[in-house]
Amino acid sequence: MTPIQKPLPSGFTAATTATDVMAGIDLTGRTAIVTGGYSGLGLEAVRVMAQAGARVIVPARDEAKARERLSAIPNAEVWSMDLADTRTVDRFTERFLAERRALDILMLSAGIMALPELQRDARGLEMQFAVNHIGHFALTGKLWPALSAAGDARVVALSSRGHRFSPVRFDDLAFARCAYDRWAAYGQSKTANALFAMELDRRGREAGVRAFSVHPGGIVTDLVKHLSKEDLKTFGALDAKGRPVIDPANGKKTVAQGAATQVWCAVHPQLDGLGGLYCEDVDVAELAPADVDTTNVGVRTRGVAEHAVDPVAAARLWVVSEALTGLRFPTATR
Repeated sequence: MTPIQKPLPSGFTAATTATDVMAGIDLTGRTAIVTGGYSGLGLEAVRVMAQAGARVIVPARDEAKARERLSAIPNAEVWSMDLADTRTVDRFTERFLAERRALDILMLSAGIMALPELQRDARGLEMQFAVNHIGHFALTGKLWPALSAAGDARVVALSSRGHRFSPVRFDDLAFARCAYDRWAAYGQSKTANALFAMELDRRGREAGVRAFSVHPGGIVTDLVKHLSKEDLKTFGALDAKGRPVIDPANGKKTVAQGAATQVWCAVHPQLDGLGGLYCEDVDVAELAPADVDTTNVGVRTRGVAEHAVDPVAAARLWVVSEALTGLRFPTATR
């Protein structure tokens, strides 16, 4: 059954910050893992959750950089992991599970975007799909015992409005037959993030694991490193002087504003009993108009495309992802 994509309404706005969302929420005694937690939106999410009392573990490919950026956050820990390397994912999850500790929040914030040339991982998967989706699928699956032990865990997957660029290309996931297009590859991976959250929520809700996907807004962070200034101007992300545009009503946000929706999905009681939803601007998003031009990277209409909340596609992606990772988790609920 397709989730009802309808704003609550939450009472928050596009200009709400992660700090605003966290007001009055105590995370003392709770444990969170945040991929991408030493840069941009992930770093802001780590900061506010740690300040609220959570123990936050940040997997890092570049441990030195992570420790430097997280040095002022007492409750944050840096553990080694690379989403593109299954061996490091195994070591990370084995280390965490050895603590026999429940995992309350898993925030899948790491990602790569618009690689200019086709790259593949060791399995031959296109790299954006491999890192943004498959790496997170494997991490979540291996952490399943800790998530289910929490009783009321939440998983938050960072999608993007870029999901509109492409559905999951089941007939050619790795661009083996069709020419590589950086935006189609990115869009596929972001659609996969949304579909993964949807199916994970369906399968996990009986065990108390709820999942959400998020569009944070347009924010100039390390994620845009493969884009030129001309690219960013096409998106409306930079002004004529090359400075980031801050206009939350039109989707252009600060890091603090951009991190608000993922933090809301991770901790806020307004979402108790809900899941499988795509969220933006600190609320549940509506379905996008069917006539949106998804080939135009400058189109910024709000909402989620139907292909990213299609339960049939979500179930199919799950089967494909299990085959690619060798994982089987958890039992589906009806």
